[in-house]
Amino acid sequence: MARQFVYMTAGSREEAERIGKALVEKRVAACVNIIDAMHSIYRWEGAIQKDREVVMIAKTTRRRLPELIDTVNAMHSYDCPCIISFDIDGGNPAFLAWIGAEVGEEQ
Repeated sequence: MARQFVYMTAGSREEAERIGKALVEKRVAACVNIIDAMHSIYRWEGAIQKDREVVMIAKTTRRRLPELIDTVNAMHSYDCPCIISFDIDGGNPAFLAWIGAEVGEEQ
């Protein structure tokens, strides 16, 4: 079972908490970490933007990733939210098993 580390951003802590809670409740993520007070500089619609954002890091599996993305897109205030995933190549076997169990993919 391929586990995924999913990096996302939100416009506020409240939005991040609402989305994170929904992801865990729906069992599409085992855990969502919320890191407040990130500063972002980016180009959007031709203009340089500078904003304060909140980082969300979710742990899930590749099979649950599409539903996670759909859930975030449906709940997010951004037109194009940052949602990127990375394969987890290794780690604590007990923690990796816990991720699978929490999203309903026990191995």
